[in-house]
Amino acid sequence: MSIKDDLRKWAKERRKSYSKDEVETLSLYIINRLLNLPIWEKTTYHVFLPIVKQNEVNTEGLLSILQGKDKRIVLPKAHLDGSLTHYLLEDQTKLVKNHWGILEPTSGLIIEANHIDVVFVPLLVGDLNGGRVGYGKGYYDRFLADCRPDVITIGLSLIEPVETIDDLEPHDHPLHWLITPTADFQFN
Repeated sequence: MSIKDDLRKWAKERRKSYSKDEVETLSLYIINRLLNLPIWEKTTYHVFLPIVKQNEVNTEGLLSILQGKDKRIVLPKAHLDGSLTHYLLEDQTKLVKNHWGILEPTSGLIIEANHIDVVFVPLLVGDLNGGRVGYGKGYYDRFLADCRPDVITIGLSLIEPVETIDDLEPHDHPLHWLITPTADFQFN
């Protein structure tokens, strides 16, 4: 078993221990910390919607902030082949739960990855070097490989980072920022 596999299991168990109220409170701390980042002059923001049963960060508050700032919001739709399609969130966008329980758009205006300025990245746990561990399916690594080199990646985690993730691979895209309920970590 790799270190990433061990971290994945540990982080899932840790998040499972949180109550729904704790997840909501910790998510609000994270969303409030985001307000201090130098990212708000950008135009197009990619936001994940949480897997509620996995106690992921609730991004509802982030959506409200972006809408209030009149920003373009892009939501992903996951496909079983490991790819994502990115849809502009509009008033008429219909969201339906997929087989993982994630709300996602069913149709709409597709936005290419190279038109996105900021990506909020779901993860299980990050490290102090910008490394991250997700669910292991590679959706975001493939997506980030298609983004512009100057795209800003921001991981959102309910769990504080570990020192280092030793078994990262070349295709694992590092983060520019990791935001937790108690701290902001910036990486080069």
